[in-house]
Order: sequence, then structure tokens, then C-alpha cells
Amino acid sequence: DFLFFWGAVFLVTTTLVAFLKKENQELIPAKEETKGITDTYKLLFSIIKMPAVLTFCLLILTSKVGFSAADAVTGLKLVEEGVPKEHLALLAVPMVPLQIILPLVISKYTAGPQPLNTFYKAMPYRLLLGLEFAFLVWWAPKVKHEGGFPVYYYAVVVLSYALHQVTLYSMYVAIMAFNAKVSDPLIGGTYMTLLNTVSNLGGNWPSTVALWLVDPLTVKECAGAQGHTCATAAAAEV
Repeated sequence: DFLFFWGAVFLVTTTLVAFLKKENQELIPAKEETKGITDTYKLLFSIIKMPAVLTFCLLILTSKVGFSAADAVTGLKLVEEGVPKEHLALLAVPMVPLQIILPLVISKYTAGPQPLNTFYKAMPYRLLLGLEFAFLVWWAPKVKHEGGFPVYYYAVVVLSYALHQVTLYSMYVAIMAFNAKVSDPLIGGTYMTLLNTVSNLGGNWPSTVALWLVDPLTVKECAGAQGHTCATAAAAEV
């Protein structure tokens, strides 16, 4: 119902924009060098070939490997350990105002000549929070009781997620600020889109790999089933 409602709102608002918003008919001289799709891709290729851009792309494509598992798998493992999905969803509500405020606060520190300083200062703390998340998953069955989980456990989870948001947004805002700073104004849109796409890809592919590796790296024990290792999904089902 939630998805259906907002899907309808999205369709209605975008349709209204399509029919009611008129383009500015005044001819504005083009400031960008590109005139079409072919020119844009040629320009992108020439940007990628630059040694500094190649090095930067390599760095941001691999910089998030260290906390990909913690980011992608923690919530799923907490649900596996018995934490209700609806409770985890509710815990996301206090994060919303934090997510609004954090970029405003962090932008003060990324506005200077070296915005990436904030990025790599936040990295070790985010890595340590990965260990904290692993502890939360390990701790869950220890504190679970018949009525569910105690309030103090949820308090620790909320605090952990809040600290994680601080490190996440510190890195996110810093990388966006750096991309905006180094992009050539003449081709700013194309340049920034390329760097932001690589940055997003650098966060998505490690999470995908982490999710793919969960089953092969998970150790399961069989109770009362001799001769079965439970190493595969089929064996665990048996």
C-alpha cells in the first residue's frame, strides 16, 4: 500500500510537470563544449584517460570494500537472529532528521581547499563501526528472551546506526564536494556525472559481492543429521 500510494503520487506529479511546465523559449548560448551524445562520450573518454582521474577512480572504486559487508549484511543478519523487521524499520525513523542535519554540518568542513581530508578522517571510524555491527549480531542471541529484545539492546543499535550515519555522510559529502571542486566548469555537468557515477559504483559493487559471499562464508552446524555438513543450501534444507 505504501509503495502503491507513493508510486501514484510520483506518476501524478511527473505527469503534471510534463504538461504544465513550459520550456524557456529564449535562446541561451550553449556554454558546454558538447553538442550531442557522441560528443559527450568522446569527452568522457578523454577525461577518463587523464592520469589523475584514473588514479582517483581506482581509489574510490576500492575505498569502500572494507565496510561493504557491515553495510549490506548487518540488517539481514539481525533479522536472522530474531530482531523483527518492523522494529528495524522503526529504528530508521530517528535517522531521518540526522540525515537532514548531517550534510549541513559536514559541509562546513568540506568547503575548504582539501575536502577529502574529511573523507579519510572518517574512514577508520567507519571501519571500527563494522566491528561494532559484528558485535551487535553476535550479541543479539545472548540478550534475546521470550518477549523479544530488551530496550537497552535497541538503544545500542540506534546509537550504533547514528554513529554510522555520521561517518557515512562525512565520506559522502566530502567526495561530492571534491567532485564539484575538481570538475571543469566548462564541462561541469559531464565531469561531475562521471565522477559521481564512479563514486556510486564504488559503493555498490562491494556490497553486491558481500551479499553474494554471505552463504559460502557462513558456517552452519547440523543438529541431529549425521553425514550432512549443511555447507550448501540443499544440504541445509535436508
